[in-house]
Amino acid sequence: MRVRRIPGAWRAERVAVGSSREEKMRLLITGASGLIGSSLVPFLRAAGHTVVTLVRQAPGAGQRRWDPAAGILEAATLDGMEGVVHLAGENIAAGRWTVRRKARIRNSRVEGTRLLSGTLAGLAEPPRVMLAASAVGYYGSRGDDELDETSGPGDDFLAEVCQAWETATEPARTRGIRVVNLRIGVVLSASGGALARMLTPFRLGLGGPLGDGRQFMSWIAIDDLVGIIGHALADPSLAGPLNAVAPGTVTNREFTRTLGRVLRRPTLLPMPGTVARLAFGEMADALLLSSARVRPARLLESGYAFRFPDLEGALRHVLGRA
Repeated sequence: MRVRRIPGAWRAERVAVGSSREEKMRLLITGASGLIGSSLVPFLRAAGHTVVTLVRQAPGAGQRRWDPAAGILEAATLDGMEGVVHLAGENIAAGRWTVRRKARIRNSRVEGTRLLSGTLAGLAEPPRVMLAASAVGYYGSRGDDELDETSGPGDDFLAEVCQAWETATEPARTRGIRVVNLRIGVVLSASGGALARMLTPFRLGLGGPLGDGRQFMSWIAIDDLVGIIGHALADPSLAGPLNAVAPGTVTNREFTRTLGRVLRRPTLLPMPGTVARLAFGEMADALLLSSARVRPARLLESGYAFRFPDLEGALRHVLGRA
């Protein structure tokens, strides 16, 4: 199959997964109701692909059931799939990291991925490609160091989770499935995630940098993220780790100023690191105060053209402030 490279491959009518009738795929998606999945599924369906979703409740039309916590997934559920996008996992920012919650975060990613990957590997005719979510948390907090896919892992909780998460795809890789581990940055969307949580305090003029504000934030606009997924499904040269981040990495202070400018609000109330740690515990160091200056080296080499390479343009788009 010849892959047609299309700059800004984010629109449903400009799908990087292919344009001819023969190039349409039958795709299995997990985590379809989450922040990423809820944008990805309509994008793929509008492009003409058949999308089947794995759900934990009683399945409806176009759905199949699994129970990753109980290790339940019928192999027949996966028959005929040509590609898989695995996005399911516990929300890491939904509450303080107690011992129990950290176990749920890890198990929801590692055990679910191991179950799916192992089941795919056992099929007589497995799919050609599996895209599995990971995160830039793989790199840990690395200060000003510029990181790409060849950089080693960090040593904190999230880095350890991401390493185990990616390793859990090994059965599929060994079976000959092309596996792409998407190391996703902070997803910019007004519908949920970190940005949606920031909007109320910023709109009230209560926003400000976190800690000293010098930590780097690696982000990605939701439109580009679904475009990257389409691009990675189509491009047979992409396998292994893939940094799903925009090239315009910024510091937390720069992010704060830019969001304030887009919302036309002051950003004069910083949150010191000590206050963040008191409020959020261990999660503050891992999610709010850590620094990851991540570059999308392999995406750029593969020819993907970002629609939103700079932060202000991305924020104006997702917040309707063009």
